[in-house]
Amino acid sequence: MAKLTAQQRRDLIEELPRLKRFCLSLTSDPTDADDLLQITVERLLTKGMPEDAHVAKWAHRVCRNLWIDEIRSRDVRNRYALSEGSSEGAGTTAANTDESVQLDRVAMAMEKLPPEQRAALVKVAVEGCAYAEAAALLEVPIGTIMSRVARARKALAEDLEWSAEREA
Repeated sequence: MAKLTAQQRRDLIEELPRLKRFCLSLTSDPTDADDLLQITVERLLTKGMPEDAHVAKWAHRVCRNLWIDEIRSRDVRNRYALSEGSSEGAGTTAANTDESVQLDRVAMAMEKLPPEQRAALVKVAVEGCAYAEAAALLEVPIGTIMSRVARARKALAEDLEWSAEREA
């Protein structure tokens, strides 16, 4: 593969905001999203891409593949840590405002979604991509995108209704 052309570099710079949102949709954590974005851009700059490659599609594919690699390595590290007898505990602090509490609920519900559904929902509902555009970026058929978005919306609605009923 060739290094990035000047046009590919310009296209990549234009794609960075969307790519960052995609990273956040995959990771559900701003710090991890920033790290993933940095690794993705670094990989694109060092490894390059074919001259005829669509920059946005290529960048999203590289990003998704890097995230899959990260998930796998985390699973291995977690299994090793558990086998060594260590355990992790994560504490969170609750927000004080109603709005931030609602955002926290939505964020938690989004984290429960499978990564494929979360990515599709973010592309369509958050970034405003058309189904066809999201399908092209995620490299799946348009029907798959429609199905994933519908299932994600249903799961979010059920989860958020259940949470509201439970707290009432």
